[in-house]
Order: sequence, then structure tokens, then C-alpha cells
Amino acid sequence: MGEHGVATAAVDARGLVIAWSAVARQVLGYERAEVLGRRAADLLARALPASARSRLTEPADWRGPVHARHRDGHDVELELEAYPLLDSAGRTQWFLTATVPEPAARLRRWALDQLPVPIALFDQDGLAVSANSAMERVMGRPQQDLLGRRVGVSVDGQRRLPGFEGLDDVVRRVLRTGEPMPYEAWLRAPGEAREHAWLVSLSPLKDASGDVRGMCLAAIDSTEQFLARRRLSMLNESSNRIGSTLDVSRTAEELAEVCTDHLADFVIVDLLDSVLAGEEATHSPEADRLVFRRAAHRSVLEGCPEAVVPVGSRHTYDEGSPSGRALATGRALLYEADDVTGLRWSGGSPERARSIEVHGIHSMMAVPLRARGLTLGLSILSRHRTAEPFGEDDLLLAEELAAHAAVCVDNARRYTRERAIALELQRSLLPHRAPRQSAVEVASRYQPASTRAGIGGDWFDVIPLSGARVGLVVGDVVGHGVQASATMGRLRTAVRTLADVDLAPDELLTQLDDIVLRLDSERTADEAEDAESPGEIGATCLYAVYDPVARRCSMARAGHPPPALIAPDGEAVFLDLPIGPPLGVGGLPFETAEFDVPEGSVFALYTDGLVQAAGRDLDHGLDRLRQALRGTGRPLEETCDGVLGSLLTDRPVDDVALLLARTRALDADRVAVWDVPADPASVGRARKLACDQLSAWRLEELTFVTELVVSELVTNAIRYGGSPIQLRLIREATLVCEVSDSSATAPHMRRARAFDEGGRGLLLVAQLTQRWGSRHTRTGKTIWAEQALPDEERAV
Repeated sequence: MGEHGVATAAVDARGLVIAWSAVARQVLGYERAEVLGRRAADLLARALPASARSRLTEPADWRGPVHARHRDGHDVELELEAYPLLDSAGRTQWFLTATVPEPAARLRRWALDQLPVPIALFDQDGLAVSANSAMERVMGRPQQDLLGRRVGVSVDGQRRLPGFEGLDDVVRRVLRTGEPMPYEAWLRAPGEAREHAWLVSLSPLKDASGDVRGMCLAAIDSTEQFLARRRLSMLNESSNRIGSTLDVSRTAEELAEVCTDHLADFVIVDLLDSVLAGEEATHSPEADRLVFRRAAHRSVLEGCPEAVVPVGSRHTYDEGSPSGRALATGRALLYEADDVTGLRWSGGSPERARSIEVHGIHSMMAVPLRARGLTLGLSILSRHRTAEPFGEDDLLLAEELAAHAAVCVDNARRYTRERAIALELQRSLLPHRAPRQSAVEVASRYQPASTRAGIGGDWFDVIPLSGARVGLVVGDVVGHGVQASATMGRLRTAVRTLADVDLAPDELLTQLDDIVLRLDSERTADEAEDAESPGEIGATCLYAVYDPVARRCSMARAGHPPPALIAPDGEAVFLDLPIGPPLGVGGLPFETAEFDVPEGSVFALYTDGLVQAAGRDLDHGLDRLRQALRGTGRPLEETCDGVLGSLLTDRPVDDVALLLARTRALDADRVAVWDVPADPASVGRARKLACDQLSAWRLEELTFVTELVVSELVTNAIRYGGSPIQLRLIREATLVCEVSDSSATAPHMRRARAFDEGGRGLLLVAQLTQRWGSRHTRTGKTIWAEQALPDEERAV
């Protein structure tokens, strides 16, 4: 109660004062005669709040602050309570009580009114009964226009303000349960250039007994915190969306997508032509005009009508344009596209100027894409459907997005370059065409991986061997990239070298295993000096030798998937070979398996990338491969395409090498075999048999050299070897002369002195034939020599 007590008065239905207490005279200074019959409204210093006016017309109880005018002219703040009464005629009269607030109450009111946080009080019906000055500023209305309104309702009470959707349910819940509730609103205050985020706290107001009598609403401007959270969210999202692949163009598209989803209405991403090609960006921003290629553009409008330059087209930027200045300085620039700036943005291009005008582009940013000290491209962000222009915070966000995208673009460019180098190295090491040989018909495929890991170390080879035989090899080096390709090249060369000395498959893999161990030890020594050196070397390999004369094959494998054999009837099976350890393990043996092969059978040699994939186990992959290989009469090239189409996805995760070889057999009329007694007198007969066979084959012009070869090889077998001795002539792509004996000692050329009787035979053989050599067999050794056939007789 105030210092004067409670003042009372009465007002009739016409609004005239009909009663006036002594305390009322003390508070306002008016004598009773001066007030009675006078309009009550004349005693007010300010108009009644809207909430009071609405209650007076209903009529209903009302309480709240009012400002009355003292008799001497100063304002008096009163806490007024109004109660409707009916007279004998049924007309509404009002009984009024008023008190002067205590000093503490005044301080509370002043503090509430001057608090910078917008605050409003609501009664049990959810109608505003008070609002401080901060709330008036935010809503752009005086308190009297806000009182009597519900939260978030327009002044005319006809519509819900945007940004306050769902607030009615929250208010009802607070008034019903007495529990405080938070609420977030997003609205533009009158006179503000942009919308603000508000964190609204709705708290119940309770009396002494704990009953809810009203509600307090306090709002805190959380725009900066909201924008910071949104910025962090965008950056986090961009880290997941931008750079999802190692494709330069796709990375540019992802940058454009993120920017149009959250920041701009139209986005352009241009990259230097050299960057899109995966080349090193060695330019400087101060160099002559740079050539860009449009990598991506995106718009909130369907079809991207703002774009002037099509995706994939080359273009340049004028040095005096904002884009040119951003490139020259390496810093992002923000502009409003007014008439003058719009002309500079167009850079002398009428099409660009027309697009800016037609679409109403009013705000633009030019953000260079820079990584590792080099400018890789430029992104341009524009607004035309968003009324709010870009701000400094937007520019900072765009710079961070561009910086992340630039690193991803540079990584993709480096990957593209390394992949191209590795792929070129891989292809240069793989056979471009099958060498001339008559043992098998071959077809092959190599499919590089499409993942970030890069090109692997898969390889295959077809190696002509002596005696019309052929070596078939397929291998897989562990790892990816240039290092794996280089290791593959070394192993492929080693296999060819070992095959040239006619090692058996198990012996060849044993020697190859030693080579891998040696390479691994060399790399281990390098790792002590280079922390970035890759880990251990590992590889798998399968080596097969097919003999078209005997129609027999020998195979051994080192940790490699089993080969498939398609029989002439079209049925495909996997050969049961001893698996052997992978190369690089060391100390474990390899085994050779031998078996007969019907003419027209097809070997299928492959690497594990063909049958193994995510979500598919090895057995399932092998079964699918078996189904894809089945069938008769199909060309090998068609079979290769069918296998890859059945088992591979559009983007294989591992390299795939596939080698198909259809076996041939040399007819009996192309092979001549004779047993030679271990008697020097047999040499002449051996020469005659060979000459007669050449006459039958119409190869008389090779008689002289053949006689010399037969003489030397048979003589050496008789002198240094042992029985049984066999002479064999094979006519295929070349004329092959072979002499086998039971000795395991290999011959070698030596330098004969002037008076030596021997030692010149093998030297003559080496000089007169294309090539010669020896190979060990299960019963001894075979010495062989090859001669080229006459052109008209050369086998195809």
C-alpha cells in the first residue's frame, strides 16, 4: 500500500465521476466538488492501455498501471484496479481503487522497463498486460498497442506473425502445467535490415498458494550465436559433402551445391584449365590473363538461367573486374551490384551485364580457390532471390568453404596426376598384344580401380618358351599407386627372365619369392631414412606352362586364386592346385601340378579383384565367375567382356586383370621325333633324317644350318650326355631343333684357342640361329635352337 493508503472512486456508465474518496483527494489534489460530474478520462495523463479499454467494453475486471494527472500538473503513477457494477437500470458502473506504488515497486517497474531484454507479462488467458520498452522497440509498437494481444499475433489481431508458428501450444502448456518452456523465434524487427534469432523463455507467474496467475515472456537476441552455430554446422556439413570423391569436377559441383543450399542463390565455380587436366599449377596470380574452364554452376532457379558460360567451356576474366581483382590479390571480395559495380562485374561481357540486370542480382562475392600457396580457381556467389545482401560474416564463411574445397580440388588434382602416371606405367608394362606363338589363342582385359587408393599392381603376361611351349602368368602386388606399379614392373621382368631359362613353375616361384624378399629388405633399409616409405612388399602369382605338342600343362601358384578351365563342351571348373604361400613369406615350398589338356580348352587366369568385392564373399564371386565362363563357341574377346560385365560394378574398388587362353595342339605332321643311339656313327644318320624331314616340309633352304645344328647337338649329347638320346624337329612359327639326353649338366660356350680341336660348335650354333638354350627335364636336359622360317612358309 502506498503512503496515502487506498484511493477509491466510482464512474457511471457515461464515464463521469460519481464518487471521490478523501484518499483520492490526497493523491491527486482534487477536491470532491472539482471532480464529481467530470469525465474520468480527463484525469488521465496517458490514454488507457488497449487491454484496459478492451476490458471496459466487455466489461470485466482489470488491473494494471495508469498515469493520472495531479491537480498541479505532474504525472502520478498509480496501480489501478477496476471492477464493473450494475445499477438498478442494468447499466455498467465502475468501482475503482488505486494505490501509489512503494519506492521498491517503482524501482522494480523502472528496472523492468529499462532492462535491455524484451519482457512482457501475460494474464491467465494469455493476453499481454505489460511490456517493457525493449519489447516495444523489438515489436515496433507502443505498449498500449501490445497489451491485450496474444503472443505473436499482429496488432490488428487477425493473423499470426511469421516466426511464431506453434507458439500458442507452448503458451497453453505453460499456463496449464506451471512449467517453464523455451521457444525459438526468427523474425525481422521493424527497421532492421535482417531477421534476428530470439531465444524466448516462457515462465509461469504464481501466487502465494502456487496457482498460476499469469506468465512472463523474456526474449534474448541469439542471432550471433545462431549464426555461429549455423556456420559451424555448414562447415561440418561441407567437410562431409565437399571432397567425397577424388574427382576434380565433382568436387567443384559439391562446392556449388553446398553454397546454394545455405548461402547464395547462384554460384559459379571456375577452375584453371590446367587443374582440371590434373597438371601442376605453376602459374602466379600476377601473370597474364588466366584461362579458366567452367567446372560447375548451380542456382535456386530451375535450369540455372543466370549462367552465361556453359559448363566445360573456357573463358577469362577482365583484370579490372572484381573477379580479376580477387584473383590478383588472392583475397575474397564483397560487392553490391549497383549500376557502376554491375558493369565492372560484367567485365566487358554484354551477356553477363544482361544476366545481372534481368535476374536482379544485387549482391556478389568473388572468392579465390587457393591451396598450398597456389590459386586453383574462383567461385562467385550471387543473391537475387534473397533480399538481404551478403555481409562480412557471409564473406568469411564463403572463404572457409572455398579453402576447404580448394584443398579437396588440389588433392583430387594430385590424385588425377598420380593415377594417370601409375596407369601409364601400368599399361606400358603390360603386353600390348600377344607375342607370336602357336600354343594358345589369348584375350585379356585390365580394369584399373576407381577408388582413392589408386592404381594397383595387377599384371598378366604371355611368354613364348622353347619347344613351341608358352608361359602364362598372372600376378597381384599388394598396395596401390606408383610404388605398386613399379614393383609390378620389376616382378614382371623377373618372371620373364626366369622363364627364359626354362625353370619349372615351382622353381620359378621359389626364385621369385627370393626376389620379393630382397626387394622388401631394400625397402626396409629405406624406411629407416624415409618415414613415408610404404610397408612390406607382398604379392601373389600363378605361373603355368602349356606344351601344345604333349597337350599337357604344368602350374604352380603362390597365394593366388585358383585358375578356371573351360572344357571344349563348355563346362567350367576351378583347378585343384596346391595353393602355396604368397610371395615374400619365404622358407615355404611351392608345388607344381601337371595335367593333360584337351585341345580347344580355355584357361581363365585372373586377380582377386574380379571375384572379391564389398558385400560379396569369395565363394559367391567364384560361383558367379564360373557361370560367366560357361558356354561353347564364344570368341574370347566376347567372353572377356561378358565376365567383366557380370562381375564388376561401374566403379571397381580393386584392379582387375583377366587372361583367357584357348589351347591349340600341334598336329603330328608338324613334329618329327627320333631316338638316337649313343654311338658317334649315329650322327650322320641323324643329319640325314633331319634333311629328309625338311624336304618333306619343303624347307630345303634351311638344310645347311640344320645339318650343322643337328651335328653339334647330337655329338655333344653322345659325348657328354647319356642314353636315351632323342632328336626332335618342330615346325611352328619357327623351326625348332631339340636334342634331349639324360645328363643334367647344361652346356656352355667357351673360347677355343687356335690349336684346339673343339669348343667352336655352340658358338657356330649361336651365330647361325635366332636363339638357343637348354632346359632341365625330369629325366635330364634338352638343348634347343630356333631358326626363322622363310617368309612364305612362316606360320601365322
